[in-house]
Amino acid sequence: MDLLGSILSSMDKPPTVSDKQKELLKRQKQEMLKKQNAEKEMLKKFRLKTEKDLNNFLNDPKKTRLKYPPMEQIFRSIVHEVAEECGLTAHSFGKDGIDRYIMVFKKEYPPSEDELAVLRNGEEWTKEKEQEIALRRELEREEQIEAAKRKNEKFTPNSNYQEKYQHLIGLEAAKDAARATKTNKQYGFVPSENKKDHRSIEETLADIQKKKRKLAHNQD
Repeated sequence: MDLLGSILSSMDKPPTVSDKQKELLKRQKQEMLKKQNAEKEMLKKFRLKTEKDLNNFLNDPKKTRLKYPPMEQIFRSIVHEVAEECGLTAHSFGKDGIDRYIMVFKKEYPPSEDELAVLRNGEEWTKEKEQEIALRRELEREEQIEAAKRKNEKFTPNSNYQEKYQHLIGLEAAKDAARATKTNKQYGFVPSENKKDHRSIEETLADIQKKKRKLAHNQD
């Protein structure tokens, strides 16, 4: 025996699977396939039932929406898919894993934003609820209009202060006019009366000659 053969013969053989273990593995695989097939069949039946329900709903002119009971996500996904195929609108409400459900609406009767808000809040949408919201909206609108009017209104005093203090206003106006026309001597201005020379021409010339003679005498 060569070296390679001796090494291989000395190695431990891999563990063998007994017939009992083989049978157990086979049964487990069969059970898994059976379970998967049963789940597929159940989902298939649910889809067929959903298609039938939604078609009946679509053809019933008296109904505008259809509410499903709470269900798991995999069933909700089927309802959403079938609803889209039928030209319907579907919305989910409630908490996942607790009370999550689907409501389907006809395209020509879509839910309002108010209705969606109420349903998402866990409340029921009723005529009374709709009227309550409409009334609250109307009151809010009227309050906004009143607030806008108050903002745009001009202030009107109880009495005419200009007439009441006319004598003071007139007095102050007169003082302002006097201050505006008063001559300010600080800037070199003098009254016109002080600018007038009342001497005759002869007297003026005599005064000039007198000043010249005085100036010449001082220079000598």
